[in-house]
Amino acid sequence: MNVSSITVTLILTVYKDMNSDKNVFFIVVFLIYIASILTNITLMLLIYLDTSLHKPMYIFLFSLIVNGLIGSTAVWPKVMVILLTGMNTTSYAGCLIQIFLTSTYGVCHFTVLTVMAYDRLVSIFKPLQYHTIMTPQKVRQLLLAANLVPVVCVFGQVFLTSQVPLCKNTLRRIFCDNLSLSSLACGDSIQSRVTNLYGICSIIAFIILPLLLVLLSYVKIIVFILKASGNNGKKAFETCSPHMIVFINFSIATLFSVIYNRLNPYLPGEAYVLLSINYILVPPLLHPVIYGIKNQEIRDSISKMWKRKIRTI
Repeated sequence: MNVSSITVTLILTVYKDMNSDKNVFFIVVFLIYIASILTNITLMLLIYLDTSLHKPMYIFLFSLIVNGLIGSTAVWPKVMVILLTGMNTTSYAGCLIQIFLTSTYGVCHFTVLTVMAYDRLVSIFKPLQYHTIMTPQKVRQLLLAANLVPVVCVFGQVFLTSQVPLCKNTLRRIFCDNLSLSSLACGDSIQSRVTNLYGICSIIAFIILPLLLVLLSYVKIIVFILKASGNNGKKAFETCSPHMIVFINFSIATLFSVIYNRLNPYLPGEAYVLLSINYILVPPLLHPVIYGIKNQEIRDSISKMWKRKIRTI
C-alpha cells in the first residue's frame, strides 16, 4: 500500500444529492438485502440437507450463492450505515477491501456461470457419460479454478491499485470500485498505466472470454433444442432456462455498469444508484427465486421438506 495514501479519508459524494430520498433508498435496500439473505440461506440449507441435490449443478449453484452473499454483504450494510448516520466517508483501507470483495463477486460470478454452462452442455450432449465426466474430483477442480484463480488475480489488481499515489479524495459513488479509485491518481504515472493494463487483461480473461464461452455453449444448446423431438427439447430447455435467465440478467447489469463507469461525468448520480442495485443487490435475490420457480428438482425438494414438517407437527 502506498504510504502517502494510508491516512486518506475518501468522500462518497452521491449521498449528498439524495436528500429526502435517503429514507426511501434505505427501506428498498434493507428489504431486498434481508430477503436476499433469507432466500439464499434457505436454498443453501436445502442443497446441503437434501442428498438428492448433491449433484454438480447444485454444488456450482451453492458456490454462486455464497459468492452473491459475499458481494452484497461487502456493500449494502456499509451503505445502510451511511444512509442512517449521514457519514458518507470511508477509509482508504476499507475502500480497498470493498474493491477486493466486489471485484471478486463480479469475476467469480462469470467464471462459476461458465462452469455451470459447461455442466449443462455435458448433461445435454453426453448424458450417458455425464457421471464419468463430471466426477467429484472434476467438480472440485472446476470449483477451485472458478474461484481461486479469480481471487488471486483480483488480489493482484487491488495490490497494484494500492501502490498508486492519490491526489484527490472524492468518489462519485455509493461504494468503492477499482476504476473510480484509480481515477484519483496523481497524473498519468507508470504505476497507473500498469494498473490499467492489468485491469484490461483481467476483464478480457475473466469477463469477455467467459461471456463468449457461455454464449457459444447456449447457441449450441438452442440449436439442439430446436432440432430435438418434443420431450427431449422440452427437458433440455427446462434444465437450462434458470441458468440462461441468471446469466443474461447479470451480463446486462455488468454491461450497463461498465458503460456508466466510462460515462460517469455525464450521467446523474441516480443512474449509478439504480445500476448498483441491479448489479450487486438484485442478482443475489434473483438467483434463488429463479431456481426455486424454474427448477423441478428444487421445487420437489421444497415440497418434500414441507411434507416432512407437516408430518412432524
